[in-house]
Amino acid sequence: MLAVRLPPDIEARLDALAKATGRSKSHYVREALLEYLDDLEDIYLAEQRWSDIRAGRTRTVPLEEVMHRHGVEG
Repeated sequence: MLAVRLPPDIEARLDALAKATGRSKSHYVREALLEYLDDLEDIYLAEQRWSDIRAGRTRTVPLEEVMHRHGVEG
C-alpha cells in the first residue's frame, strides 16, 4: 500500500481522465509509475554500461559484426 499526495491541479486532471475513460485513478497512477520505472531502469543500465566501457571493463561490438552474426544485410 502506498499513499501519494498530489497537487490539486494534477489530482483534478487525473480525476477527469478516470471519469472520462471509466478507469480508476489507481490504474493511471500504476501505469505511469511502471513506465517511469522502466525508463529509469533503462537509463541506469545505460549509464552503468557506459561507465564499464570507459573503464575498460567491457568492450563494444561494431554494428557490422552484430549484423553479420544475426544474418542482417546492410
